[in-house]
Parts: sequence; structure tokens; C-alpha cells
Amino acid sequence: MSNVMTDADLAAHLADTAGRLLLEVRASGLFSAKALGKAGDQTANQFLVHALREQRAQDGLLSEEMACDGARLTHSRVWIVDPVDGTREYGEERADWAVHVGLAIDGVPTIGAVALPGHDDGIVLRTDQPRAIPPAPEKLRMVVSRTRPAPQAVAVAEALGAELVPMGSAGAKAMAVILGQADIYLHAGGQYEWDSCAPAAVALAHGLHASRI
Repeated sequence: MSNVMTDADLAAHLADTAGRLLLEVRASGLFSAKALGKAGDQTANQFLVHALREQRAQDGLLSEEMACDGARLTHSRVWIVDPVDGTREYGEERADWAVHVGLAIDGVPTIGAVALPGHDDGIVLRTDQPRAIPPAPEKLRMVVSRTRPAPQAVAVAEALGAELVPMGSAGAKAMAVILGQADIYLHAGGQYEWDSCAPAAVALAHGLHASRI
């Protein structure tokens, strides 16, 4: 890699490469369940953190898998990554997990990429290459947590007459809307910056609404 890469290209390249590393760790057959999730988290985190410190040393950095010392708060540009969003799904060898690489500028999720390595085509959705959003069907579909759907989301779905679609990973759910697999993602259980930075940046770049409730 070279510093001539744009931020968007770097985000997409890092998310894609981390996703491929995670697939290799899973395919090794050396880990299973929680051990697989831990190995994947640590492997992808080490790659992403070292790569960003090499490529964007002047920027702040926050990762789910690293100690937070608050140093990023002195930077206008902060990279926010989630090496494995949906560690449980990754450990269970499901497809609904993601890799998040986002860049917040002055506190706003601006640039980013979300990789979906578990999908057959290993897709990476990016802020600089927006896709056409498929039209919504007559009956709306709302993605919710597959293990603990928020009561607020269930209530809104009932009011809209929407179908609930259980799915793991915040990134997978947000990208499902972009890919036309769902129409709404509503979550009321709280999120960390690494859960939402890259997905929100990508969703906003596709002309979708993304906000806190």
C-alpha cells in the first residue's frame, strides 16, 4: 500500500483484506465457537491497527479490540474500526458478520467501507461507490437482532405492518438495506462508535437516513 491511496480506497482495501484474513483463520480448522471468534478478532485487529498506524499515522484511531486512552479526541480525523462486527456469528460460521473501517471527521462519519466476507461474492460496500437502492416492496421488511429484538423495533414494525427479519451484526443489517434485502434497520439497545461509524457513513453516502432515536 502507499500513502497515495485515497481514504476511501484505503478503507475498502483494509476491510476487504481483513475479511480475507478472517476467512483464512476460520478455514484453518484450528478454532471453533468462542475460540474462533477471539482468534479472528485479534488477527483482524492487529492487521487493521498496524496498517492504519503505518498509512495514516497522523490520524486518531479507535478499535473495539484496543485499549482506549482518549488520545483520538485530540484529532480532527479519527479512524474507527470493528475488526469483526458480529463475533458470535463469525464464530458460528454464519454469513451475517462484517468488517467495519470508518473515518470520522470532526465527529461526523464521513468515509468508510463495510466488508461482508461471509457472502458468496465477498462484497465490500463503500462511501465513494454508491449503488442504486432497490425499490421497497409493498410489505416493508425490518432487520432486527436475531437474538434480542428491541421491543421498540417490534412495536414500530407492527405499526408499519412490516415483516421482521432476524439478522446478526449491525453492519450486516445496515448493508441489508442497501442491498435490497431489507427496508428498515431500527435498533434501540445502544451502540459503540465502532458499531455504527462505517455503516452510518456508507448508508448516508447511499442517500439513506441514519440517525439516533
